[in-house]
Amino acid sequence: MAFGTSLTARGGWQAGLEAKLAACLQRPVRVESVAKSGETSAWALTQLDRVVAEAPDIILIELYANDATVHRFVSLAQSRRNIGEILDQLHRRLPRARIIVMAMNPFSGLRGLIRPFVGSYIAAHQAEARKRGLEFVDHRQGWERLSPDDLAAAIPDGAHPRPDVAARIIVPTLVGHIAGRDCGD
Repeated sequence: MAFGTSLTARGGWQAGLEAKLAACLQRPVRVESVAKSGETSAWALTQLDRVVAEAPDIILIELYANDATVHRFVSLAQSRRNIGEILDQLHRRLPRARIIVMAMNPFSGLRGLIRPFVGSYIAAHQAEARKRGLEFVDHRQGWERLSPDDLAAAIPDGAHPRPDVAARIIVPTLVGHIAGRDCGD
């Protein structure tokens, strides 16, 4: 289950994850999404029944990006409380599910300017995951390997990566993390 914002809803990385993880694990894999562009962790709290109803084995969560926008008015403290509640409920309601909190891609231009403290939101979500013994995957290092020109071309609006590039960066990291080994290409 991929649970998040437009970085998931428009991400385009789920099909690649499904195919590569299935090949690596040599068994069928299905990746479903509960995601909505422009939403915050407050919205995510209202979607927990949808996530739980799918009874996923793994839940990939990215919910900090819109919380961090100055016009959404989700304080860092509120975002931290929300993700904590989401993690607690998912862990309680799906005790066998593997929960992985993620940091996605960098922001630039206007999309970056409206998120001046995005790093603090990521750190808060990471801290809440770690406090509960849950996993955290940071995809930002993969993006940092791109040249400035390639990065600008990969994320033309400053927030939403082109799906092909998102898949190229996110999928290998997730497959390796989930499978616990390098499965190659």
